Amino acid sequence: MNSYEPLYIDYLIYFNRDQDYFECHEVLEELWLERDRDPLYKGLLQVAVGLYHYRNGNLRGGFKMLQSSLELMKAYPDVMLGIRLGVLKEQVRGLVKQLQESEPEASSYRDLSIQIEDESLIRQIEIRSAELKPNVPQRRSPTRGRIYEEKMREQRQAQAMEQRNHVKLNKHANN
Repeated sequence: MNSYEPLYIDYLIYFNRDQDYFECHEVLEELWLERDRDPLYKGLLQVAVGLYHYRNGNLRGGFKMLQSSLELMKAYPDVMLGIRLGVLKEQVRGLVKQLQESEPEASSYRDLSIQIEDESLIRQIEIRSAELKPNVPQRRSPTRGRIYEEKMREQRQAQAMEQRNHVKLNKHANN
C-alpha cells in the first residue's frame, strides 16, 4: 500500500470535495516547502491558485497561474502521485485556452476535479475526509497552516512568559 503525505491528501480533499482552492494553496505550500520546492507540487499548487483567482474574477491572475502550472507539470507523466495528471493538464489547458480566446465577461468559470488513479490513495482520502471538516465559509486570507500555527504558538509563549515575569516583579516589589 502506497502511503501519501497527509498534506497532499488534504489538498486533494479540499480540491475535489470542497473546491476550497485557498485552503488547497495553504496545505500544499507547506508540503512544497518541506519537499525543497518540488516543481510538481508547485504546479499543483498553482492550479489551485489559478482557480481561486479565476473564480473570484481575477481573470488575468487566474490565466497566469494556470498557464504557469502547465509549464511546471509538462515534464511529468500522465499518472503521477496517484492521480491522473494528464487529465488535469488537459482540463487546465482548456481553461487557459478559454481565458485566452474569450472576452473577459464571456469567460464562464467552472471547477475542476482531480481524478484519483491509485486505490490506496482513494482509501486514504476516504478515511481522512471523515476527519477533515470543510471550511464554511471558505477563508479568503491566511489564517492557519503549520507556519501560522507556529507563529501563534510562539506569540502565546511570549505572552505567557511576559505575564510570569510581571507576576514575579509584582511579588518582589510587594516584599
